[in-house]
Amino acid sequence: MNLLLFKAADLLSPTRLCVDDQRLQHLLQVHRATVGDTVRVGEIHGEMGFGTIIELGPERAIIDFSLDCPAPDKLPVTLIVALPRPKMLRRILRSVAEFGVAELYLINSYRVEKSYWQSPVLSGDSIEECLLQGLAQSRDTMLPTVHLEKRFKPFVEDRLPALLEGRLGLVAHPSEHAPLPKAESRQPTVLAIGPEGGFIPYEVEHFRAAGMQQVTLGPRILRVENAISAILGRLLATQ
Repeated sequence: MNLLLFKAADLLSPTRLCVDDQRLQHLLQVHRATVGDTVRVGEIHGEMGFGTIIELGPERAIIDFSLDCPAPDKLPVTLIVALPRPKMLRRILRSVAEFGVAELYLINSYRVEKSYWQSPVLSGDSIEECLLQGLAQSRDTMLPTVHLEKRFKPFVEDRLPALLEGRLGLVAHPSEHAPLPKAESRQPTVLAIGPEGGFIPYEVEHFRAAGMQQVTLGPRILRVENAISAILGRLLATQ
């Protein structure tokens, strides 16, 4: 936890907060904090700053703080991912927040198991928990927006064209097509990544018909989470 995130419900006053959950345990067990220590804090969807621990015990920690630093800029990427299995989804959500992606669409695909859509990981609280873990790691306060799209064709035909306006559209898919291009600084991008095994040809053609370019990461077939990290890392390096 490189940033202790808080919300309005944690406030005792405009400049004092109290934590009594896993954040407290992290302070005690990982940071081995003591009264008087300084910690980085950030208000969810707000600014960041520093706080001083004025009370610390097994039941709660009280921190006086001040905020004076805006959250870092988001990566100008709208990420589209075929819904992965729940265990991988947790890791992907954390990574999406760590890399600073502004918007994530989890979509259906032929190779997505129907049972994945029933996973408790897709509950609002579970998604937020994973995203907050990523924000705390990367020192960010702005939660990405997550959309659930259970129908592939209506999404690609009705929603995707509007998302692509003024943006570079890329669909990453193992193939003999062009390698991932070097993104220009701050170039808004819509990036689609398929499930394990990739999108089927029907789906790839729908992405291309909507105006997206088919690209490849090279001859190696990567797991979805590794493909996401590889591409986002390359895009982040241009910022």
